[in-house]
Amino acid sequence: MTRLPKLVVFDLDYTLWPFWVDTHVDPPFHKGSDGAVRDRRGQTVRLYPEVRDVLERLQGLEVPVAAASRTGEIEGANQLLELFDLDRYFVHREIYPGSKVTHFERLQQKTGVVFSQMIFFDDEKRNILDVSKLGVTCIHVQNGMNLQTLSQGLETFAKAQAGP
Repeated sequence: MTRLPKLVVFDLDYTLWPFWVDTHVDPPFHKGSDGAVRDRRGQTVRLYPEVRDVLERLQGLEVPVAAASRTGEIEGANQLLELFDLDRYFVHREIYPGSKVTHFERLQQKTGVVFSQMIFFDDEKRNILDVSKLGVTCIHVQNGMNLQTLSQGLETFAKAQAGP
């Protein structure tokens, strides 16, 4: 049996959705009668296509999921998670400006999961660099989160657990 992480953590902007919630869209958000999520100007906002599949896969594997985002648009980010019906997948959310290291320290305190048992998916190299120093397996996301990136990340985590 492949070793699975005890916590999977996702960034939000350009990892789960293709925009910065604090600059590219205009909160507050709402869900229309057609089920589409729109911003204040009526612009439709979407997730990357495989995000739900990724979260469903992790739920099926019984791996808890958390969010770590440095956005200043805290309310908008939480609102999007709810409107996209993703909040049910996340056991913890650390969404506020500052260092991702602080997000992870708080996640460790809240969950009791040690850094070496976590995996983190983010689109920004600087966050990957900072968080990897804690001992977290970090995966650089390019062009949004998808099932292939998840599989590669879980494989990288399992190899790291197996040692040299």
